[in-house]
Amino acid sequence: MADSPPSAGRPGRAWLREHSELGVSVLLFAIGVLVLTDALTMDVEIAQRGPVGPKTVPVVVGIGLLLVALLLAVDVLRGGHGEAEGGEDIDLSEPSDWQTVLLLAGVFLAFAVLIGPIGFPIAGTLLFWGAAFALGSRNYTRDPMIAAVLALLTYYVFNDLLGVPLPGGPLMGVL
Repeated sequence: MADSPPSAGRPGRAWLREHSELGVSVLLFAIGVLVLTDALTMDVEIAQRGPVGPKTVPVVVGIGLLLVALLLAVDVLRGGHGEAEGGEDIDLSEPSDWQTVLLLAGVFLAFAVLIGPIGFPIAGTLLFWGAAFALGSRNYTRDPMIAAVLALLTYYVFNDLLGVPLPGGPLMGVL
């Protein structure tokens, strides 16, 4: 028995390994149940409802999630499986670039902390410039200018065109 393969004594594991996409189906089903439960227990007054109430979209999304989960499970049980993606140009033997990941996480955390005190235009500039730096750009004259233009453009689109108020910070009177 010492010469037998490790999975010979555990046929359940081999079946699970061959049908691992069922995990995605279970996850989609759980999210669908959660969305439907939340939508159906939503307390909405009749005066707030129009022809299509606030429950409609979550109910449709929840039913869609349940349907996709069911169809995926049927496909996997019939022998279907996902194809390996061939379009990525990734060397899996190389280690992860944790320095870039940590720099980006730090930039996003700094943005979240600074947006209130210094406002979106300045914090957004630091976010865009920091992200460019973390991803490898080292042009110290061009990058901050592009970051400032992107931050101001984003501020104006959200604040003025879409009506979503963003904190202006010390630049509130100038903008």
